[in-house]
Order: sequence, then structure tokens, then C-alpha cells
Amino acid sequence: MTEDDDRRSWTLTRRFEFIEWKLFWEGLLNRSDLEDRFDISTPQASIDLRNYREQTGDNLVYDATIKAFVPAPDLKPSFFKASADRLLLQLRAWMVGALPREDLWFKTVPPVAMAPDIVRHVEPKMLRVILRAIRQKEAINVLYQSLTNTRWRMVAPHALAFDGYRWHMRAWACDRGDFRDFVITRVQKIGKSEAADYDVADDIEWNTITTLRLCPHPGLSEEQAAAIRRDYGMKGNCRSIEMRLSLAYYFIMRMNLDLDNLPPQRAQVSLENLEEVKKQIAEARAETKRRLAD
Repeated sequence: MTEDDDRRSWTLTRRFEFIEWKLFWEGLLNRSDLEDRFDISTPQASIDLRNYREQTGDNLVYDATIKAFVPAPDLKPSFFKASADRLLLQLRAWMVGALPREDLWFKTVPPVAMAPDIVRHVEPKMLRVILRAIRQKEAINVLYQSLTNTRWRMVAPHALAFDGYRWHMRAWACDRGDFRDFVITRVQKIGKSEAADYDVADDIEWNTITTLRLCPHPGLSEEQAAAIRRDYGMKGNCRSIEMRLSLAYYFIMRMNLDLDNLPPQRAQVSLENLEEVKKQIAEARAETKRRLAD
């Protein structure tokens, strides 16, 4: 198969995916939807619909009353994987300006609103330098504003991490001789760069995957606990959540899992293995310190 054949095959598959998306999420498809979205002719749209029906059987039915195609009662998508999480993420990305309107396949976007995102946006030029430092294993001199002071620091980022609110660079702190998280939006300026000397394997917190067991707060009634289990997709009485150990602290703080004085209805969830995770963090830091001392 030639490169042109591959491209034609991909674009046709994409149009078939669009057909199923419209049928699944909007329950309606017009020939003009294909024409407008992919800038194809009416005859080509008709051919696409015929070919689609030949490959999938009776997934779509023509409704003469509304003069449009509608999904069959037993619609079985072959080119499209239905994901509510993906669709809601796309709507959120569109609302914050990260996704253009034309990338949403809705003919009319449903009414949607979200609480404002108050985090600061990362400057593209700054992120570009950080990505280069990660790629080339460089240390960069940054004017960093912490909660206690503002000073120049040499840091060697090796990864990016998002804590649910803010973006961090996971980095080797050259002045402290350990691995730390630096909030990217607290970097005021970036100065010179130089080669860095560190081993990512020594960042035990980053390299360790831990499991947090999230459960309904024990102070809730059974009816309330059932609602929480449904909210969080818990199987049984808990949900196991895997993450890098270096991010567990932020997750615990964001979910108020370290506070034992909140009313059950306010807390809603608890961390079944909180003490175990705290111990893992302490042991990982101790192991990193031991390695660096050797």
C-alpha cells in the first residue's frame, strides 16, 4: 500500500468515526454534516454513507420524517470508542481556550459551564526552556519565589508534574543536593544554563508507584456511603488509585485526606492506608539520601 493509499484509508476511517460519533452523541446525522466537516462533495458523502452501511450493517437508519439518519436501536460502533470522560475533557478544553471550536463535532454545543480556573498560566517561552533542560539534562538558573524568599537557584528539571491545580517541574536542586518540586509559575526569570550531574534513578519518590485506597468516610451513613462509592466509581468499598509517590502528598492535601477534624459530610472520603503512604514517602526520601551519600 502506498503512502497515498494510507492517507486515503486514514481519512475514510476518520469520516466513519465521525458518522458514529454523531449517531452516538447527537442521535442524528445529515449528509451535509460530512460535507461541511470534511469539505467533501455531496456524491462523496453519499458514497461514504453507502460504504459505511456495507461495513457495519444497520447501524444507521434513514428517517424520512426528519430527513436524516438516526442510530439503530442496537447501535454497535466499530470506528468510534464512546468515552464520556474524553467528551467532557474536550468540552472543558474548549471552554478554557485550549481546543478550537472546530475540533468539537457538535453541530450545536450543549449549554455548559464550569467554575473558573484561577491558576496562573505558564509562559510558553519559560516552558520551552524547561523542556530543553529536561531533554538535554541541563541545570538552569531560575529566580524562584517561594513562600519564604525570592532568590536565584540552579535546578535541573527531569520531568513535569501536575498536582490538580498547578504545574511543577520535578528537578534536582543543585544547591540542596536533593530532588524537589518547583512550581513553574513561581519562576520569575530564567538565566544561564549548564550541564547537570545527577541520576534520575536516585529520585526514589518519583520512580516509585504507590497505591492509595480511597474509601467513603467511616462516619457516613450507609446511604451516604453508597452515593460516594458511586461518585468515585468504587468497586466494593474502596477505589485503588495508582500514582507516583512524589504526587501522593499533593493528592492527599487536595482531597483533605490528612484532616481528621472535618465533619463526615464535608470530608466525604478517607484514605484507608494514609499512614502506610506517609511511611513510604519517608522511606523513599531516606533511601534517596542514602544513595546520594554513597
